Amino acid sequence: MLDTSVILYDHSAIEHFGEHDVAIPITVLEELDNFKKGNDIKNFEAREFIRYIDNLSAEHMLQTWIPLEGSNKGRFKVLMGNGSPIDAEKIFNEDKADHKILNATLSLQHEMPDHRVTLVTKDINLRLKARALNLSAEDYETGKIQNVTNLYRGNDVVEDIPQSVIAKLYEQGECPVEEALPNPPSDNHYFILKSTKSSALAYYNPQERILERVDKPHAVGVKPRNAEQTFALHAILHPDIKLVSIQGVAGTGKTLLALAGALEQRETYRQIYLARPIIPLSNRDLGFLPGDVNSKIGPYMEPLWDNLKFIQNQFPEHSRESNRIKEMVDDDRLVITPLAYIRGRSLSNIIFIVDEAQNLTPHEIKTIISRAGENTKIIFTGDIYQIDTPYLDTQSNGLSYLIDKVKNHPLYAHVTLQRGERSELANLANELL
Repeated sequence: MLDTSVILYDHSAIEHFGEHDVAIPITVLEELDNFKKGNDIKNFEAREFIRYIDNLSAEHMLQTWIPLEGSNKGRFKVLMGNGSPIDAEKIFNEDKADHKILNATLSLQHEMPDHRVTLVTKDINLRLKARALNLSAEDYETGKIQNVTNLYRGNDVVEDIPQSVIAKLYEQGECPVEEALPNPPSDNHYFILKSTKSSALAYYNPQERILERVDKPHAVGVKPRNAEQTFALHAILHPDIKLVSIQGVAGTGKTLLALAGALEQRETYRQIYLARPIIPLSNRDLGFLPGDVNSKIGPYMEPLWDNLKFIQNQFPEHSRESNRIKEMVDDDRLVITPLAYIRGRSLSNIIFIVDEAQNLTPHEIKTIISRAGENTKIIFTGDIYQIDTPYLDTQSNGLSYLIDKVKNHPLYAHVTLQRGERSELANLANELL
């Protein structure tokens, strides 16, 4: 039994249960009807599912079990009414959609006592209520990372490296990978190599299949403060790396490095787009807020403007560099906008920075990347442990999914930032509170 949250997360969910039968309550169709209008990804998912059900039921009635297409597939059905002696609406003393979904699940269990009926939902509270009624309930696992603890980090510290390797990296700028590492690393992987006497920063070049020394780069006055930031900026500036993800807690410099690296390459790309998903406060849509579009989205975009102002402040107020950044904003060569306004556009010859990517679903991440045209670079930044949407977690969000699925591809690099550089006070909060 699927609830609405699963459909809005993945419109093709009913195809991912193998030989098992899948059902939805009529309440789910009613809720999807409220989501079908709009340009957000949840509106797209709702429309796609409704079209799918319409095609599936072209020659069948939805109240009967309809065979799903494909080998070793189960059946599908829409449930009507409540035939169970247990009434969730009476038990929880409230008439709401979640309780109607529970009643449909109870009814199916009563109708098919010899079968195991499981409610699949991304709503934690609904799972708890189901279990309180002695119903089996599970999260939707498709696209979910099983072990976030072992999620790909993109950079490692390697001890006991021969001094000859460190010397060769400094003298020649490169070194055969087999001289330093027993096994070839992932493509575009970064290393802090340490011998007993010295250390070096290195990067595995997948085209040449060698280790290259990483020097500390600068970008529009912004200098990396630690090795991880150096790796991140190197990946952003590298012309052969077209997809970059940067994961780290607040204050590690993710957004600042992405913006600085993009500005440093302003002559290479036609435009720079900075976007972030808007998570409305208290689940209220932006349409309920007063003012025009700019005043509605302004508060959500402030973190991006703050980073831009920080970069401008690296230069005197009327200096050439400061004026060039201002001109880029005035000429729409640097655009800060909500992510919803980007969907449907062709992203050619631009750098596209997506901030707070942990609040995106895997499907949203795929949709964004599939928009990339010629000479486009996409940078995702975020913290997988700071998620603001109710139906995503550390395992099911789009950023975790991207890191896990695309690692070891020559076009992709990932760097995990751990050391906060915002201030000692910010580090205190991250470490002690």
